[in-house]
Amino acid sequence: MKKLVVAIDGPAGAGKSTVAQIAAKKLGFTYIDTGAMYRAVAWKTLQQKKEITDELIVEVVKDIKVRLQYADGATKVFVDDYEVTGEIRTPEINAIVSQVAALGPVREKMVAQQREMAENDSVLMDGRDIATNVLPNADVKIFLTASIEERARRRFKEMQEKGFSVEFEKLKADIAARDKADSEREISPLVQAEDAELLDTSDMSIDEVVQAILDRCK
Repeated sequence: MKKLVVAIDGPAGAGKSTVAQIAAKKLGFTYIDTGAMYRAVAWKTLQQKKEITDELIVEVVKDIKVRLQYADGATKVFVDDYEVTGEIRTPEINAIVSQVAALGPVREKMVAQQREMAENDSVLMDGRDIATNVLPNADVKIFLTASIEERARRRFKEMQEKGFSVEFEKLKADIAARDKADSEREISPLVQAEDAELLDTSDMSIDEVVQAILDRCK
């Protein structure tokens, strides 16, 4: 297969990283989880044990080193050579990651790294602005979404399995708020690219979504 660049965008909880990892493994592509990179910045910001302000986030991102290591079908995330793969998937990170991702200096640093990763290999990259901003010339563009109810149900199940105590209705409200923040931010808002194909996964299984992605890459 020739070198392909696949861009998948979509709102929080749409299952992008789950299906994208599986699809990338089946295709033999490098998987790049851009959301994990912003979560990594959020994680380091929380480590400062200070009030979370835009100024603090911008200060933290100046010298941060975020590295993604993809092996055996899974992505490991490192901040300054410390692995944070599990630590970036918590309610505390969920609460501030939209604020982190909305800041220009943060996006500039992360986008530069993301474009560099896509230069040499066939990649499958997911996030909020991949098709519109990071990789506007991607060969395949997919906008992956699901209803708020379904996304909340999936996130609720994920949080419960990890041992976090969460309320379903609060989770639903948080996801709706995150949608609003992501789609209304000034810099690279979450929108469906004009040439991206909409894929609503509300009534689809993981295997069905993966297959739909593979079909579009053929």
